[in-house]
Amino acid sequence: QVQPLESGGGLVQAGGSLRLSCAASGSIYSINTMAWYRQAPGKQRELVAIIQGGGNTNYVDSVKGRFTISRDNAKNTVYLQMNSLKPEDTAVYYCNVAGVREWVLGSPAAYWGQGTQVIVSA
Repeated sequence: QVQPLESGGGLVQAGGSLRLSCAASGSIYSINTMAWYRQAPGKQRELVAIIQGGGNTNYVDSVKGRFTISRDNAKNTVYLQMNSLKPEDTAVYYCNVAGVREWVLGSPAAYWGQGTQVIVSA
């Protein structure tokens, strides 16, 4: 069983920075996409940033220029560097790994982490 585990959340003042990490553990041959989602109270979960296996990235408009997603394939880990944080970035941030194969001919699967809380104070 593959388990993504997030870390790095916390409380920060507006304008500050945080770096989230998500390490996927278990029997992993390859991971296609790695992504960060967030869910604020009373709102739907939204995609924040995604990185493909080849390194292509995409961001939701509200974080472009402030957040950077990256990955370390050797460690099966994805990062989210968040700068110039705003109160509206407050949410639980979830890691998602998709297209996960446990061996070369295995069927791809997707997994969610348990989430890490980010609170940005005004």
